[in-house]
Amino acid sequence: MTGIVLMASGFFSFAACDTFAKLLTESFHPAQIVWMRMMGLFLGVIILIAIRGRHILKSAKPVYQILRGVVAVGSSLCFIYAIKHVPLADAIAVTFVAPFMVTILGALVLKEPVGIRRWLAVLAGFVGMLIVIRPGAGVFHPAIMLVVVAAVFFAFRQLLSRWLSGVDPIATTVAYTSIVAFLLTSLAIPFVWIQPTGSKTFLLIAAMAATSACGEILIIKALDIAQSVVLAPMHYTLIIWSTFYGFVVFSELPDQWTLIGCFIIVVSGLFTSYREYIRSTAAKS
Repeated sequence: MTGIVLMASGFFSFAACDTFAKLLTESFHPAQIVWMRMMGLFLGVIILIAIRGRHILKSAKPVYQILRGVVAVGSSLCFIYAIKHVPLADAIAVTFVAPFMVTILGALVLKEPVGIRRWLAVLAGFVGMLIVIRPGAGVFHPAIMLVVVAAVFFAFRQLLSRWLSGVDPIATTVAYTSIVAFLLTSLAIPFVWIQPTGSKTFLLIAAMAATSACGEILIIKALDIAQSVVLAPMHYTLIIWSTFYGFVVFSELPDQWTLIGCFIIVVSGLFTSYREYIRSTAAKS
């Protein structure tokens, strides 16, 4: 139960972080926003290295660790580009297809067995996504496709996490992802830098960095004390938090078709998580 509460709190923090990022897109380039977002976790990792020593950077698969950091940047950039143009709740709803993409990649790359029921759940999830974005219905914005690309990047990130689980400690994975992402986005800063001005702007930047770091820490702690298959459904609390923030901050509310599509995606995702739990339980026995 503690793990579930921590996981839900972590996604609450991430939804707040996304809200601050959307506000900042009015003044800054997405690459600079990603850089500022990564800054909080990067500073936390530097402090962690100072306390625990550089041994946490020792990895059995450093190439995979670096690749995970690169993928994290790609996912963040695409998502922040998108939320500048589309409602936050709509963007979050589309990101929920990431678990289905993990299933597809797991079958294609890792040769994991996937039964007909999980394939049907994947198909239902993509139908739900089409209902949310509604291409050709007059409400489609091309930027929403960047969220789909972000979800693909996120799925690759999850796949890399599977390869690294049991090989490197979680602290090592977080450290590599943070350092690689921060250094990579730093390369773009000379070309996109806009000087922040005003106390409100600095407060938004600090809040975004803090909520990003807080969300990451809460989720890592949750995964330390509870099984991932139990915690996975908490990902869908993001639609609650993003709808709340979207209404309070931007006066945005998802329409009925977005809610219907989101419902289909969430139910399909929960079924996929359940089948994953059944599969992992059978493998252990």
